[in-house]
This record gives sequence, structure tokens and C-alpha cells, in this order.
Amino acid sequence: MKAKVKYMVIYRHKEKYSIAEMCRVLGVSRSGYYGYIKRIETPSRDLPLAEKIRECQSECRSTYGYRRVHIWLERQGIHHNPKTVLRVMNKYNLLSIIRRKRYVKYGEALHRYPNLLNRNFTADRPNQKWVTDISYIRTGQGFLYLSIIRDLYDNSIVAYKTGTDQSIHLVLNTIREARRNEKATAELQLHSDQGFQYTSPAYFKLSQEYGITPSMSRRGNPYDNAPAENFFSILKTECINRQKISTFDEANTLIDDFIYFYNYHRIQLKTKLTPLEKRHQSVA
Repeated sequence: MKAKVKYMVIYRHKEKYSIAEMCRVLGVSRSGYYGYIKRIETPSRDLPLAEKIRECQSECRSTYGYRRVHIWLERQGIHHNPKTVLRVMNKYNLLSIIRRKRYVKYGEALHRYPNLLNRNFTADRPNQKWVTDISYIRTGQGFLYLSIIRDLYDNSIVAYKTGTDQSIHLVLNTIREARRNEKATAELQLHSDQGFQYTSPAYFKLSQEYGITPSMSRRGNPYDNAPAENFFSILKTECINRQKISTFDEANTLIDDFIYFYNYHRIQLKTKLTPLEKRHQSVA
């Protein structure tokens, strides 16, 4: 048994038994025990920093990773090494609740693709360039995940699916719905990040089956898939974050209603048209 564990046993029973006798029975010194007590009863030197990080996460709705927290702290005149910030966030359970990109190794079956989009977010016609991603909606029943495909020609949402986990099937079903809804050309590109769903063998197989050319962001670069992230920002700002959502059903109703509004009624500043007004112009 480690000395630290013995000290903890003594500390828990100090009101019941003699400390000197317990130290003798457990074979530890009293000076070692009292040194341990001093350490655990002294406030942690990390506590002030943890409280500031807690304040930061409260302001940003627990969306900041340690790099953003580090910037926020510096703006407050609090300077620490970023690794120290990360260590304290881990220690006090202050990490972001935002979904982290997962990179799962599938050995030889792992598929990554060149960045064909390369931040060229314009398209000459519908179904030439699609972008896709997954985000989450917080509800009283847990997180509901939303997978979308957005057409860069008119910024319309051509397909979306929801589910209670970030599964590969959620992504594949979104692609299947998009193909049912749209007549894709042979030149169609589908751009994603490097999430495990998009590097999976199943994604590769379905892309080949549908004649879709995958394109993929550079690792750790969020700007490459900015149009997909932009839609999630619009959805959450204009709909989701304006109310407290209790159930998955309520979230699904809100998502259905907003995407219909977004596609058919929400005017875009650049074109002065709704997405589907622009889309219909292309086939008129």
C-alpha cells in the first residue's frame, strides 16, 4: 500500500483512533502524515486560474478549447503558458463540451482525400460542389446530432439527418437523401473535414457507388469547411439558442421548421434571393 493511501486512511479515522498509534500500525512516520495533511488542506495554487477559466467557459457556453481560453485570459491580463491552461482545464473538468474531431485509425482502410475545394466556395451550377459536416443540438434528453449537406451554388440545404450519436450511418443516410432529392452531375464534389465518418471505408464505398468525388479539409484547419460551419452558426443563432429545448422531438421540429424557412424564405444579402429562388433561376 502506498504511503499516500495510508495517510488518507489515517486522516479519515483521526477522530476515532490515535494518530500516533495508526502511524505505528501502518508503518509511516507522523512527520510524513502531517506533511500530507498540510498539502491537502492548503488551497491549490491552480485554483485562482481555474476560477478564471470557469468564468471564461461560462461566458462562451463551454465552447472554448484551451487555445481560445489562453487568448481570453491574455485579454484579461492573465498570462500563463498554454500547456498550463490545458493542464488546469483537465484537472478541474473545464474542457470544452464541443464535439472534438475524431481521427480513428482503420489501418490500410483509412481513406483521406485531396482538398479539391481549397476554399473556392463558388459554384457555377447546382450540384457541382457540396459541403457536409455534423454538429450537435443540446436538449434536456442529451445531444442530438445534425448532419447536413449544403450546396455552394445557392447555399441551400439539399439534405439533412439527425440522430443521437455521430455514427457513420448518420452521414451515409444524409448522402443517400441528397441523391434522392437531387440529380447530381458526374463532376460533383463533396467536401468534408477529416472526421472518422468521412475517412471510413463505408463512406469511400458509397462515394464511389454514387460517382461522387470526395474532397477533404486539411487536418486541423476549420476554414476549409467554413460554409458548413456557417450554416450551423446561422441555425443556432437564429433558432436553437433562442430557447431551451427539452426533448429530441422538440429539437427535430425546430430543425425541420428552420431549414424549410432557410431554404424557401430566408433572403440572402449577396443575391437578394432565397436559396431556392436562386436554384430555380438556374433551371428556368
